[in-house]
Amino acid sequence: MNAWSEILEQVEPLEDLAFDQALVERLGSRAGALPPIHFYTPTFKSFESSEIKGCGKSAWPAVSITGGDCKLNCDHCKAKILEPMIPARSPEDLWRTVNTIIADGAGGMLLTGGSNHRNEVEYDRYYSTIRRIKDEFPQFRIAMHTALVDEAIASRMADAGIDAAMMDVIGAQDTITQVYHLRRSTDDFERALEALTATSMKVVPHIVVGLHYGQLLGEWNALEIVARHVPSALVLVVVMPTYASELRPFVAPDPHEVGEFFADARETLPDLPLLLGCARPAGSVKRVMDAYAVMAGMNGMAHPSDGMVELAARLDRRVRVTAACCSIAVGDEVMALEEADQGFEIDLPRILEQERARREATRRQGVFGRVKVIGGESSSGCCGA
Repeated sequence: MNAWSEILEQVEPLEDLAFDQALVERLGSRAGALPPIHFYTPTFKSFESSEIKGCGKSAWPAVSITGGDCKLNCDHCKAKILEPMIPARSPEDLWRTVNTIIADGAGGMLLTGGSNHRNEVEYDRYYSTIRRIKDEFPQFRIAMHTALVDEAIASRMADAGIDAAMMDVIGAQDTITQVYHLRRSTDDFERALEALTATSMKVVPHIVVGLHYGQLLGEWNALEIVARHVPSALVLVVVMPTYASELRPFVAPDPHEVGEFFADARETLPDLPLLLGCARPAGSVKRVMDAYAVMAGMNGMAHPSDGMVELAARLDRRVRVTAACCSIAVGDEVMALEEADQGFEIDLPRILEQERARREATRRQGVFGRVKVIGGESSSGCCGA
């Protein structure tokens, strides 16, 4: 058993999980000095302090210019991801929405919308309003889901004042055709990324691991595309086909294959910030994937599963934790480079002591059901979600 396998067994939430020992050995043998890692999470109540601001659902809302409408109706999403977002179906609606959310304390927003049949979000009539927002509220940051663009559209986005441009990079033609129902090519995705990185905007592409019905197919080609265009950071997420049709079901991606991809991403992009986004399957599979991400040297992780902070500290990684609710996870991801000093740093003894207390409280709550445990920690997030 190698040293990192022994460390995994020392972390209580991981001790009974099965890991690929060859992969663990590979990660441990080439690790060297792992970079600091920043966790964004609402769940570590024991790590709250006066240094962390309370999180609120209005801090980084998502706004859709098409409401819940999308022409693509992709197999993994079925446009359902848009439904809970704030609708702003006209430039006037967007202006009113931004003024309202800023009054409620928002520091930024994700601006998105459903795509047309060419995987383009039709922002044309919104650019002047976005420019007005940025001129009136220069500290308010806007991350935009761009979909596919050309050089002219990318330039208009930058001129409007968009802070961060995000797009999915798909590396398999079959995935583009079958999952996204698109008559576009992998070259179209690469040209869009090239156009965005030629602007002044932060560019944060996403790779959805397991996008081809839960199978890894074009992820390594997508990684090569990203490597050719040097964005600001790369966000990896793992497919969560909550809305997939029974006629075209998804399987859960193999967590060990996902871990191999995390390792390859780190080796391919050794100097680029790699962030693990909040979309991942739940349960023990998530814990295994998250552990691989920590061992691979990810720079940031949204909503880490139980034991990840302890694992990172045991691997001698500097750890910072910031309270962040689901609504602002995107903002934390795309702005992580500018806000590297947010949150607070913690050490292993404190983690061990507080995690043991929290787990003991959780066990007692399990025994006593709904009976309130005096002195126990709450297991709910700071937003009650």
